[in-house]
Amino acid sequence: MKIPFIALLAMQLTVAAIAQSNNEAPQAKTANGTVEGTTEQSGIRSFKGIPFAQPPVGELRWKEPQPAKNWQGVRPAKKFGPRAMQLALFGDMGFRSDGMSEDCLYLNVWTPAKSAKERLPVLVYFYGGGFMAGDGSEPRYDGESMARKGIVTLTVNYRLGLFGFFAHPELTKESPHRASGNYGYLDQNAALRWVQQNIEAFGGDPKKVTIAGESAGSVSVSAQMVSPLSKGLIAGAIGESGSLLGTLPPAPLSEGEKNGVEFATSVGAKSLVDLRAMQADKLLEATAKVPFGRFSATVDGYFFPKPPSQLFAAGEQAHVPLLAGWNSEEMNARVVLGQEKPTPENYTKAVQKLYGEQASEVLKLYSGTTEDEIIQAATDLASDRFIGYSTWKWADIQSKTGGKPVYRYLYSRPRPAMTPEMGNAAPGLAGGVVKSDAPAAKAPPARGAVHSAEIEYAMGNLATNKVYAWTPDDYKVSEVMQNYFANFIKTGNPNGSGLPTWSAVTNGNAVPVMHIDVTTRQEPEQKRGRYLFLDPLYNKQ
Repeated sequence: MKIPFIALLAMQLTVAAIAQSNNEAPQAKTANGTVEGTTEQSGIRSFKGIPFAQPPVGELRWKEPQPAKNWQGVRPAKKFGPRAMQLALFGDMGFRSDGMSEDCLYLNVWTPAKSAKERLPVLVYFYGGGFMAGDGSEPRYDGESMARKGIVTLTVNYRLGLFGFFAHPELTKESPHRASGNYGYLDQNAALRWVQQNIEAFGGDPKKVTIAGESAGSVSVSAQMVSPLSKGLIAGAIGESGSLLGTLPPAPLSEGEKNGVEFATSVGAKSLVDLRAMQADKLLEATAKVPFGRFSATVDGYFFPKPPSQLFAAGEQAHVPLLAGWNSEEMNARVVLGQEKPTPENYTKAVQKLYGEQASEVLKLYSGTTEDEIIQAATDLASDRFIGYSTWKWADIQSKTGGKPVYRYLYSRPRPAMTPEMGNAAPGLAGGVVKSDAPAAKAPPARGAVHSAEIEYAMGNLATNKVYAWTPDDYKVSEVMQNYFANFIKTGNPNGSGLPTWSAVTNGNAVPVMHIDVTTRQEPEQKRGRYLFLDPLYNKQ
């Protein structure tokens, strides 16, 4: 049958119009103005470098984030904004950011939505890095893969270190809330408020916002859950390795102020005016001499009206579903054993040095007689001391006072071998690698999944990491873990078709744990006694 010329011409014009429409740069109208992004090859629309607050520079250094100013016309959103001020600390961080600057309060959106009417679930991801490093542009956090699962995905920048967590009596005095020291957390809160105001323009549902993060990002999730400023802005929470119930907890405001005065004195600043007049790079350089954790968050009476442990215990946190867990080797055995050989005698001495009269109880809970058993026991103890306990505590208390289901996992898939191109490489501080021509420091081989190893798996970004020779088993584990996360973001429940059943924790009782590995399965909790022992020790701190 011949197609009439007019009909054929109409068909061709329609096809051409569709192609032209698909090639047009996507736009979204935010409260501050229109942004224009990029359509990725997958069809996902990305918008990078959107300001969610004014640049925190000049007089706005060490102040609450202020609402972004409006702009006229169409603002390009095709490249990442600058990353926050930070030293080069971790070997596994790769940035696609537009340099480094105090002017860093930008976020990135990946959306599968074709219109603003779809109201899809939303994921807001906070990066890790000890509140000293990290950026929303890191490929391992890229949101395109999660967007392909039907989720509007965001990464958010926040101020770090001195610029994000500096407390000082003069700052407290000038604050309308008589608070200082939590600017990084307030940046995250500002981003969540931006999401509530603008996410519909990207096809997202402001009532279905799940926050997630790893390490310091996980601690941030627990902080936003418990702060009265943010708890009403979220519908779910995912924590990968860490919470402020043990890991990087906020200090009393008075302590933060004292540290702030000491730092100001060390750089020759006699007043807040002097500090704000100093160049950002000079201040950053001075922080290299400051011990880790010096600029901690504070119980400021505003973001944290009370210590977080008290707020969680009283059930004053966000009553939302929580999915949380940690990795099988968060810290190396060397942290406990030092350079000593893993003999029973050396292990006993190390534990006695750490725990004194309580050492015998620790040696029962983390026991071993052979070299292999002692290395494993020391690895477990070091991991729990670092981050395992705090994540357990978060899940446990949320199951008792949070009023919603809690799902807990243990991630234990070790990374595969490095690619041949990596040559001689040494372990990085955050679980990555530092390439070097010098002989690598001899360290015990990884026995499991090291700190941060799960990120690319959970976010579906294995292919973005060229360091490791990923295998079909790795992609299998990634698909399972990402699907659990995606289901949870969509429904508050990780379970779904083709996945092993994952039961929720109920009131801290015999809690099931999902072991995520090549053979993912649920098992009864076997190590609860360890955390019950550690619990009063941390609560004394």
